Amino acid sequence: MNIALMAHDRKKELMVQFCIAYCGILAGHSICATNTTGRLVSEATGLPIDLYLTCRQGGSQQIGARISYNELDMVLFFSDPSGGEPLDDVQEICRLCDQHNIPFASNVATAEVLIHGLQDGYFAWRDIVNPKNK
Repeated sequence: MNIALMAHDRKKELMVQFCIAYCGILAGHSICATNTTGRLVSEATGLPIDLYLTCRQGGSQQIGARISYNELDMVLFFSDPSGGEPLDDVQEICRLCDQHNIPFASNVATAEVLIHGLQDGYFAWRDIVNPKNK
């Protein structure tokens, strides 16, 4: 499965801790991320991560494009609704995930449910509902 990671500034450390905790599960999948988040996670876990631009430079749009082309199977975007960062990127990514039936988590509680589902094989339906071009 192809998984995208994103996090607002105040949630980057939480994303790193989450990925450390679930490194064993994530290691079996392809991961991409916005630049700063991906670099921090990769340094902490050793996971190979395809890095895109930062959110402010267009990384959200790059991930949005991959969603639109059905190239992602899950998006974990730890947002900070109480922070000073705009939530437009979260809303757009969430909208695209809804439109293309891609599991989306905006907080650690939902991400944990999704990651356990991933571990237990509950996302095989993605290949049926949204077959990828081989």
